[in-house]
Amino acid sequence: MNTANQYLKAIYLVQRMDDGPAATGRVADSLDVSPASANEMIGKLEERGLAEHEKYKGVSLTEEGITRAENALQTYCILERFLANVLGVEEFRDEAQQLEPVIDETVAERLDTIIDRADECPDCFDAEADACCYLAGTCESGAD
Repeated sequence: MNTANQYLKAIYLVQRMDDGPAATGRVADSLDVSPASANEMIGKLEERGLAEHEKYKGVSLTEEGITRAENALQTYCILERFLANVLGVEEFRDEAQQLEPVIDETVAERLDTIIDRADECPDCFDAEADACCYLAGTCESGAD
């Protein structure tokens, strides 16, 4: 089950990749859900003031939606880096995706004290690789 934060994160990343509103189909594909499911959740996000959806143009996040998406993305990055660098989990992306909906802010903050998170997080997230660029080895600055 995908949470509102996972949708916010997906919309945020698609917007970043496409440099504009996120097409509903791309959001659905990134979350591996049906377009109908994506439309339903996007409607809920819009009702909460987190997104604005314009038919045939796509969905954009509001300022509050962007803030929540960046926080969700940062939590996801923390999970990925903890699983990969501290626990040595090879399939860290799959594990992070499964843990993401159940990790709260307090747990994320505690995990953050253990990892060596980059200051630019969550901007270090490589949407194409679906991973922190430090883990994907795609950082321009010569990653860890």
